Amino acid sequence: MRKAGKAVADLRGKTLFITGASRGIGRAIALRCARDGANIVVAAKSAVPHPVLPGTIHSVAAEVEQAGGCALALALDVRDDGAIAAAVAQAAARFGGIDALVNNASAIQMSSTLQTPAKRFDLMFGVNVRGTFLCSQACIPHLLKAVNPHILNIAPPLAMAEKWFKDHVAYTMAKYGMSLCTLGMAAEFREQGIAVNSLWPRTTIATAAIEVNCPEAVLRASRKPDIMADAAYAILRRDSRVATGNFFIDETVLREEGLSDFESYAVTPGGPLQTDLFLD
Repeated sequence: MRKAGKAVADLRGKTLFITGASRGIGRAIALRCARDGANIVVAAKSAVPHPVLPGTIHSVAAEVEQAGGCALALALDVRDDGAIAAAVAQAAARFGGIDALVNNASAIQMSSTLQTPAKRFDLMFGVNVRGTFLCSQACIPHLLKAVNPHILNIAPPLAMAEKWFKDHVAYTMAKYGMSLCTLGMAAEFREQGIAVNSLWPRTTIATAAIEVNCPEAVLRASRKPDIMADAAYAILRRDSRVATGNFFIDETVLREEGLSDFESYAVTPGGPLQTDLFLD
């Protein structure tokens, strides 16, 4: 077994398994890490073009290659345990292991209790909670052999305040389920050297989820996915034996990296910014 430990200078030759990587934050993380020459497993359901939403696993894989990385595009429904096991095995065989897992895949419906159909409830729990747990479970045997192994969940800090539940109980429970995976697995695998952290944006991020679920004004007051990608990149390079069990905020991470000007990330430079859900 290779010993986990010291922070790495870059991600060259590292293998990252990224779920929900066909668009949005997942795509941005994939492209940022590809610039180092990382191996990127682009794992998502979007194998063929969506009638409205941009991006497929194949288009992102091509972008990864153009950015300087090596790509493996895998069509994956993260609710399917058998498909997860096969995808992780294929990725590990192709690249000789897995160094990091980014649990980015997520389903959203910010509806009240009476307006949340059972089918949508099951989708959110299947993708957000089951997917995060099962992808982590499948990757951990490979991460145990990695030099600086990380699991990064795109999930909010835990805050048991009723205001975060009252308007969308099901969605909050599903996202907090991902956060609970961070809390529990960080403790469970601390001694083995696997870092397990969450990352959440200070502001809303201009993704399809925001475009579909929020007014246009919120989209204009958002930041680009690049800020999450740069923060994720910084976290994944940190020492896995030290940087674990954290609920990171993108802006805080980048301030720790020495960045103080965030205007380039704004959809509307100089305009107001919308604080994201789950943050005061």
